[in-house]
Amino acid sequence: MIRTLLLDLDGTLVHSLPDLAAALNRLLRARGLVALSPPAVASMIGDGVARLVERAFAARGRVADARAVAEFSADYDAHAAVETIAYPGVADALRLLADEGWRLAVCTNKPEAAARGLLSALDLARYFAAVGGGDSFPVRKPDPAHLLATLRAAGGEPAYAVMAGDHANDVAAARGAGLPCVFATWGYGPPAMAEGAAATASDFAELTVIARRLLA
Repeated sequence: MIRTLLLDLDGTLVHSLPDLAAALNRLLRARGLVALSPPAVASMIGDGVARLVERAFAARGRVADARAVAEFSADYDAHAAVETIAYPGVADALRLLADEGWRLAVCTNKPEAAARGLLSALDLARYFAAVGGGDSFPVRKPDPAHLLATLRAAGGEPAYAVMAGDHANDVAAARGAGLPCVFATWGYGPPAMAEGAAATASDFAELTVIARRLLA
């Protein structure tokens, strides 16, 4: 039996809000719009780049122009690891799970290239057998097919897999795929988004303990 842990990226593995907010606010200021607070940006994360930009402009009473997403993406990709850090305990936990024989994979709505670049910059890429980004497949979370495609790419099986994330999309994708989901309470999703999760974890160390228990 090969156990697999699928992980969301932003708000689960890494605290990326500072760099996401900085790039988003540079875009807004370039359009003559007032910057957003970090908590406001956090509430917009989880559905991919286009939705993030759309929500930011909507918060300022505007509709994003045709170049906004591309400009944000280029700026963010160039500055994605300025202030972004892995959450406490992430690297040690990933190393331990890998030593125990777990397959690890990232399933994120962030574009795959941006996700891989960020993981590499934080020296985490080596732990992951697969990265399923928001543009890797025809669908993305909350569609369970996104999670299942990422799982297949990692060489895992649904019967021996757990999903972990901080957003309702993670819970919905896992439930649709028939996988238990551990909700990461330290992330950007409000507590109500944990509804339907198999368990909640308060830090990454607890998340790994729960994942082992769920697949014992």
